[in-house]
Amino acid sequence: MSELLAALSRFGAFRSLVIGDFMLDELVHGEASRLSPDAPVPVLRVERTERHGGGASNVAACMAELGGLVTCCGVVGGDSAGAHLTRSLESSGCSTDGIVIDADRPTTVKQGLVGLAQDRHRQKMFRVDIESQAPLSSSTSEALDKKIESLLAHAEVICIEDYGKGVCSPERCAAIITAASQHDLPVMVDPAAIVDYDRYRGATVMTPNLTEARRACANWPGTPDSPEDMAVAMLDRLDLQAIVITLDRHGALLLERGGTPQTIPTIPRDVYDVSGAGDMVLAALAAGRAHHLSWPDCVLLANAAAGLEVERFGAQPIPLPPIVREVLRMTSTIEGKVRDRQAMAVELAAHRDAGHRVVLTNGCFDVIHAGHVAYLRDARSQGDVLVVGVNVDDQVHAMKGEGRPVYRLEDRMAILSELACVDFVVAFDEPTAHQLIDELMPDLYVKGGDYAPEEIAEYEHLIARGIDCHVLAHRPGLGSTDVIDHLRQY
Repeated sequence: MSELLAALSRFGAFRSLVIGDFMLDELVHGEASRLSPDAPVPVLRVERTERHGGGASNVAACMAELGGLVTCCGVVGGDSAGAHLTRSLESSGCSTDGIVIDADRPTTVKQGLVGLAQDRHRQKMFRVDIESQAPLSSSTSEALDKKIESLLAHAEVICIEDYGKGVCSPERCAAIITAASQHDLPVMVDPAAIVDYDRYRGATVMTPNLTEARRACANWPGTPDSPEDMAVAMLDRLDLQAIVITLDRHGALLLERGGTPQTIPTIPRDVYDVSGAGDMVLAALAAGRAHHLSWPDCVLLANAAAGLEVERFGAQPIPLPPIVREVLRMTSTIEGKVRDRQAMAVELAAHRDAGHRVVLTNGCFDVIHAGHVAYLRDARSQGDVLVVGVNVDDQVHAMKGEGRPVYRLEDRMAILSELACVDFVVAFDEPTAHQLIDELMPDLYVKGGDYAPEEIAEYEHLIARGIDCHVLAHRPGLGSTDVIDHLRQY
């Protein structure tokens, strides 16, 4: 787990090429509290319409949120939907240099009618599809192939998002996989809901869901039935490096070449809308492999991303910071408020990206008393997140002398964790907080006392890093040593 956290903290930009069926998703929202007088159907009184990318468009947008420098390769129509989709991709930070416009072909549009009735939650009532599943014309096909050929060598990872709308033909898929192999580029495939998967032969990984996998394997020799048997069959038949079969609430089944099937679990969700979950899985796997994560860590990352996706209505790209937080939540590392320093650094990066002001303080916090509580409450008021660094026992003994600490480190951290004003607690074993500051990089560092900020040991270190430093009000007579001395009198 520590290797995954370290890798996530280093996530940066990566170049990706998304090839496939680019669609426009429309959600028409309204109130649906009555039936039509001329037919037994609900009436939707339209209030607003949302438009965003679907299919390969959503994969591209998801990958851009994860740091990808994405170039899109596909086909749209010469219509208003195509123009809107292209603008949407560009506004999400994706390049549309690989998009071909075919004036004789409609842009694929999935229009969902969403009704709200009797003050209940929104629900999809109906869907209208505008599309063509016919093969691309020869001129459009030739133009697309030229764009893919010119752009492929500049990527670090290739994604094929196939929805069976004509772009991902057997010939094109085979050509992409062959060219990527020549450039030693991984090819990640989210397959269409089709029977014949041979067009994806030689890809790096495929990500079918259980229903898709079962359909593809139905006519294979031996008719593999269990997810494990299907994974083995697909890996061998299609010459893949890995196969990931998504299992909804059960997580995902991963099989690497030369390994054995393993289930990477997820956590229970309140599923609101599964739209876009598969797109998010593909994007997260691609981002993980671009950063050289192991396959199990890639699937864990994808599970976290997809889990957040299904808790939202409609296909919504999930940024990296909440996904990192979700990865931490899915592991024992994030139980309670106590963190190890590496996990803490990753989680604080997510808070900073969310615009939260991080406050750090540190101390022995031996024999917690009212002065500590007042000080920590004041410290928390200075920002959005308060992290308390706690000296280990040896350091407390070195600073305070014989008989200290009264409470061991684990007890002191447990007590601090129960304070509502404290968000996180982390131990450190250095004499000063210099290294802790460098690892956590807070927005504000605070200490309690009746001295000037310049007298704090870490002051020059903080100034050099552009970190604010405040001294909070000191409360005379309220200190652990005072409390202990008072108790010794009895």
